Amino acid sequence: MPGKSTSSHRPARPPGPRLPPLVQTLLFVRCRDRWFPRLRRTYGDVFSLDLAAPVRRPVVILARQEDVDEIFGGPVGVLHAGEGNAVLRPVMGDRSLLLADGDEHRRARRLLLPAFSGPALRAYEDTMRTAAVAEVERWPVGQVFGAHRRMRDLTLEVISRLVLGVTAQERLAELRPLTRRLTDMGQLTMLGLSHPYLSRLRPWRRYLDVRRRLDALIDAQAADRRAAPDDGNDVLAHLLRATASPDGGGFGDAELRDQLVTLLLAGHETTATGLAWVLHELSRHPEQLRRAQRAADEGDDAHLTAVVKETLRRRPVVYQVARCLTEPFTVAGYRLPRGTTVMPAIGLVHDDPARQERPDAFRPERFLDGRSPSPAWIPFGGGARRCPGAGFALLEATVVLREVLTRYDLHPDRPRPEASCSRQVTHVPARGARIVVSRRR
Repeated sequence: MPGKSTSSHRPARPPGPRLPPLVQTLLFVRCRDRWFPRLRRTYGDVFSLDLAAPVRRPVVILARQEDVDEIFGGPVGVLHAGEGNAVLRPVMGDRSLLLADGDEHRRARRLLLPAFSGPALRAYEDTMRTAAVAEVERWPVGQVFGAHRRMRDLTLEVISRLVLGVTAQERLAELRPLTRRLTDMGQLTMLGLSHPYLSRLRPWRRYLDVRRRLDALIDAQAADRRAAPDDGNDVLAHLLRATASPDGGGFGDAELRDQLVTLLLAGHETTATGLAWVLHELSRHPEQLRRAQRAADEGDDAHLTAVVKETLRRRPVVYQVARCLTEPFTVAGYRLPRGTTVMPAIGLVHDDPARQERPDAFRPERFLDGRSPSPAWIPFGGGARRCPGAGFALLEATVVLREVLTRYDLHPDRPRPEASCSRQVTHVPARGARIVVSRRR
């Protein structure tokens, strides 16, 4: 029997707010990073929601590390992430790694992982550095600007080159606006894409047209690379070599496209948001900024990576993940029925004072002096579904941060820290992470 067995169980449904489902859905979409902590204080480490979209079903939020570990390490045949992420299907594609479960997920992950291995990452670093230098040298000194937009431009450039292998300026010029249109889509618009009737109306029809145009562009890029095979080190080259392997177990055309779209959309937006929060935090913590600048000058990448990790702890880009139960499952003492969506709340785990000393403080030293990340540090998820691009994201963030800090001092545009707002599945700076930079003396 899946899950822990106990002689007695609590009621089948944990406590939770009694607000109408539509109200709960709007609160979940707009401000869950502020709403969830309040619910935790009221109901404890496990509570229920009743959401109206995309499909009305019971939702259980988990805030305790031990319960989250049980989900991440639980039977993948019972805990389906693909069904939990179904709202992403119209954007990412039917065969996306984020939507696959069981054998299909294991196979896709096996094919993708070599492109994110240690040797592959080392081959990517020069491209990351070149793009970072070109971007940060253009920053307007002494003027307020939004770091999030700048980081999105940079990470889109990096991932276009390193995932798709796009170097032709004409194709890059086509790719950039299509990618931005999809990543700028609001959550309510994304929820509506799952409904056949709404998908025939504007603005939903317009977004589906953008996705089709992006598909066509990626198909053309893959066809060009197949017609002229090379020994390139980008992700597409790795995947094409796997597809052409003698065992014939690689990706088909449609599946390859969906994996590339997923890496393109999810990979650049999440890293850009994390970097924007890094610059936001350093601009408001002068002592930590000085320490990070010394580390950048001395080539101490371990310290810079610790700054990134601490930022992702305080400002997780993805606040929660989802698993849909295919069978009854017991967690936190509750026997949950089939069809329940279970959501490990990454943001609540990161802020748990029982696991983190002074969780509200910005302290990169948590990850220094040989200390490994706490088990309660899960910005990339966990278990068999941990993001395969985690190493890529941390490396890119470290490389970019090094180039920024060797050139600039960072200043906030105003004393009060920025709040976050939800964009699709990510939590971004509400005002764009506005900062001011000055040249270091």
